[in-house]
Amino acid sequence: MSLVLALGLAACGNKQAHPHVADNEGFYVDAGGITYQVQLSRQLNQYDVEDMEYLKGLAPGTPPLRPDEEWFAVFLAARNQTKSPLTTAHNFDMVDTQGNRYNAIPLDPNVNPYVWTPTLLKPGGTQPVPDSVAYFGPTQGGLLLFRINVSAYSNRPLILEIRGPVGQLWATVSIDL
Repeated sequence: MSLVLALGLAACGNKQAHPHVADNEGFYVDAGGITYQVQLSRQLNQYDVEDMEYLKGLAPGTPPLRPDEEWFAVFLAARNQTKSPLTTAHNFDMVDTQGNRYNAIPLDPNVNPYVWTPTLLKPGGTQPVPDSVAYFGPTQGGLLLFRINVSAYSNRPLILEIRGPVGQLWATVSIDL
């Protein structure tokens, strides 16, 4: 009996608290020492009042969407569960099953209060920062904006890649479309 109990407890020790791969949104992943969670992802309608706010801060001269493109938003939250200050990721891509890569579109954080910005988090610190617009917003996450081809719906799932400062892959999350 004690041998069975010991083996069962030993097996529990092999579990990862938060893996580096999540097969669905809502699950936590560890990336670069920080725990991330996709709060929500969705297509944006540039003519919708709420969605117009998420599209503020695009670089001047950004071309309009082509008929085969759409804006897609991923709202991300993070928490530093270590005992050291750490900076959140600033390099994100989405990749479909055909290898098409979509890079996060930079937005001006001085114009768009929802945008994800790399932040130094103290131990226990969170992003979005408490008392910020993004924290109290409807998604409670920092905005990552992507310009994707509508063919992505045929090439599901899309995988969000969270990368370190020199491009190393830290974690992935399967995104609902």
